[in-house]
Amino acid sequence: MENRRNIYLVGLMGAGKTTVGRQLAKRLGRVFYDTDHEIVERTGVAIPTIFEIEGEEGFRRRETQTLHELTAGDNVVLATGGGAVLREENRRCLHDTGWVVYLNVPPLLLYQRTRHDKNRPLLQVADPLARLEELYAVRDPLYRETAHFVVDGASLVASGIVNHLLREYKRLSSS
Repeated sequence: MENRRNIYLVGLMGAGKTTVGRQLAKRLGRVFYDTDHEIVERTGVAIPTIFEIEGEEGFRRRETQTLHELTAGDNVVLATGGGAVLREENRRCLHDTGWVVYLNVPPLLLYQRTRHDKNRPLLQVADPLARLEELYAVRDPLYRETAHFVVDGASLVASGIVNHLLREYKRLSSS
């Protein structure tokens, strides 16, 4: 567990990574980062604008660079963007440098949480629920491949997930 001082949260958009990550970092007295927020801060433009100008591939390049920089730190809690696991180098980086938690939430619940959010370029389609189902089908195996621990993010509120993760993290840290 000594090489798992960092905690990384992965999952689809709307899974609660940022909310859980902020609470977890606060409880552990650690710094919290969200890769999407970091990209916006570094570029000075919103993610939909990056997608519009550079396309998804351009955004993914920025995401990989940001991910590598943030995972180089110690005692970090990091919420990744939902697509961070699409690149093998990102999956390897996350898995090898921290304790990766997959917040698994079914597409219908994700849709209910994100349906009014215009800041999610991949959901600006005629049928966002179908798009979430497609993303889930592709990404769920990648999240599972990357994760050390999977949490059912549909059955607990954020504070319950945080408590569950703290118990598991402490158990792992003491073994």
